Amino acid sequence: MQTPAIGARRVFAPNGEIDLATLPALHNALARHVRESRGDTVVVDLDGVTTCDDAGLGVLLGAAASAREAGGDMIVVCSAGALCERLERTGFDRAVHVVPSVAAADRPVR
Repeated sequence: MQTPAIGARRVFAPNGEIDLATLPALHNALARHVRESRGDTVVVDLDGVTTCDDAGLGVLLGAAASAREAGGDMIVVCSAGALCERLERTGFDRAVHVVPSVAAADRPVR
């Protein structure tokens, strides 16, 4: 997992599969990223993710809630067709702002 920057925002960029086996590492790394970005908008770039199960979506939703509780927000970057369709189908995109590129994540949230 990487944390490059876009403007003043650090980008959390997991890669590979998000599933039961990777959840503990994802949860810990994402929680740390949210804590370190307290009060800011957290950007999570899912373009390096090949699959994401329901438990993974739950971890992402929990991180978004934590970011909001800390006075910030969360934006998810997703341009991969199948994963974007999953975010729409599950309603994830109604709970968390999803944009098609990291550059779009640097714009103000709706």
